[in-house]
Amino acid sequence: MKPRFYLPALGIINALGSGSAQVAHGLLGGDTTGMVLEEGWLPGAKARVGRARGVLPELPPRLADDACRNNQLLLAALTQIESEVEQVLTRFGRDRVGVVLGTSTSGIAEGEVALVALRSSGAMTANYRYQQQEIGMPAVFLARYLGCTGPAYTVSTACTSSAKAFASARRLLRHGLCDAVLVGGVDSLCRLTLNGFTALESTTVELTNPMSRNRRGINIGEGAALFLMTREAAAVELLGLGETSDAHHMTAPQPEGLGAEAAMRTALLDAGVDAADVDYLNLHATATPKNDEMESRAVSRVFPGGLATSGTKPMTGHTLGAAGATELAFCWLALGEGAMPPHVWDQQADAALPALDLVDGTRRFNRSHKRVCMSNSFAFGGSNACLMIGDAR
Repeated sequence: MKPRFYLPALGIINALGSGSAQVAHGLLGGDTTGMVLEEGWLPGAKARVGRARGVLPELPPRLADDACRNNQLLLAALTQIESEVEQVLTRFGRDRVGVVLGTSTSGIAEGEVALVALRSSGAMTANYRYQQQEIGMPAVFLARYLGCTGPAYTVSTACTSSAKAFASARRLLRHGLCDAVLVGGVDSLCRLTLNGFTALESTTVELTNPMSRNRRGINIGEGAALFLMTREAAAVELLGLGETSDAHHMTAPQPEGLGAEAAMRTALLDAGVDAADVDYLNLHATATPKNDEMESRAVSRVFPGGLATSGTKPMTGHTLGAAGATELAFCWLALGEGAMPPHVWDQQADAALPALDLVDGTRRFNRSHKRVCMSNSFAFGGSNACLMIGDAR
């Protein structure tokens, strides 16, 4: 019998709010008020960013050397599901619970502050520790916090990081290395990322406008999404996933979306689901000219009969390494609420793109059970990942 994997619990924080209830309310209401214009990110210019809402918890004194905003975001997500996590730790033992996370920034923001201090005063800030910005820190920190001694590692493949973390987490369960895994992603706002994307002419100070003929680029956001993954039956099941690599260009996607298409088809095959049985697709939809073009082409080929879709980044910004887990969380919340997130845009379609069925307002699922959601994530270097979840079957 094919092994099955479930997602019984979710902790989440981003520009929509903190906690499943608050985030679901804003998500289904098309709330963009968390996308704010701020100074200080770019030299002489404002940037529109998705700053996480909510009070972030302080790290315990024993983990003071790990203190950074990235780990605070992660801890905020964990505290929302801490009772469920403690139950599996007690039942399976701390050596049988793994941690697999995705990130692209880790605590680089603290490194930036330390370097500014070094340049101005000749000494880094007193509370700076290099480990705060190590790319592998999030998973190590979370394992330390919980006292887990099972596998703990971080995936960093730019904007597919936390989507690919689900593939790694599933392997740990499938091969009997763990009985439960904490899986997800976290990224925090930092100048390095904002200036890098701006140098690539990929950002806009306007609200990001995916799939529009007027699209100008992305807004950067921050947040964390943390799932518990187990083999024990729950309401939502991880049905399938697909990973591919274009090896086309360092930053530009393959123009026809061949790798994106292959990732979606691989996920469908892995899930044993026909394209016609998918109810909703959360698009990567960065609102950059090339990404939206290739993704719309790929989606139209995989789903020639049409499919309800939406891009949710106008409500959170592009959370980069956390985007895969965050947008899968939106699918998880959609299943729980019975409604699909709206596509927030100016409704000015680009005639050069294949027409997609973009969710206008809140749309209910047509079925009350066996509903299926898909989520796309694409990244620099041609990395593609597609995740599928649905009602437990």
